[in-house]
Amino acid sequence: MITVLITGFGRFPGAPFNPSGPLALAVAKRRRPAFADLRRVVHIFETSYAAVDRDLPKLIAKHKPHIVLMFGLAARTPFVRIETRARNAVSVLFPDVTGFRPINRAIAAGKPDARGRASFARLLGAARASGARSRLSRDAGRYLCNYVYWRALEASRSGTLAQFIHIPPVSNARRRPGGKRRATHAALVRAGEAILLALLAAPPLTLTRCPAAAQHRWQAS
Repeated sequence: MITVLITGFGRFPGAPFNPSGPLALAVAKRRRPAFADLRRVVHIFETSYAAVDRDLPKLIAKHKPHIVLMFGLAARTPFVRIETRARNAVSVLFPDVTGFRPINRAIAAGKPDARGRASFARLLGAARASGARSRLSRDAGRYLCNYVYWRALEASRSGTLAQFIHIPPVSNARRRPGGKRRATHAALVRAGEAILLALLAAPPLTLTRCPAAAQHRWQAS
């Protein structure tokens, strides 16, 4: 049985509502034949560096996921961003939800940026086929979204396929005449489901190796 860890984030300064949490929960509950033998674990991170460092290694150690699918909010982006790379960088300007701001500008000194191992063309095609405006991105930012992606990719050296998806703000209201189109929760759920299906279509060897002991590696960084 394949295990998938699906995550989102809670609120953070400037975003009292974060749609990535409800999206993660909704994708974890989707029902279709392709998910029949799939074990899905969902987790909503507090938007803090300490929460990621505390919760992510525990989740990987306990559930040994083959896939980690992470969602986060990109408040100024009007489309779905499929992140291909996590930068070894953090912002010293923007505090997390607890008020903490990193002192150093790198996540781990002397280490390179981390690149995802998914088939990005396949993910992009799946997201667009669902009807969502979607693009590939090489810059996941310098905040918690980039941070959790970098940490997950670090752990993925032991076999987990980790992928981060930035989503736009959502709206349940109809678009005003002449106004910009905004994504709805339902549309993002369809996109998230499509991306998960695309990840499950990865080569079998990618999904048969369970993560082992990398979960605590960053604690010594």
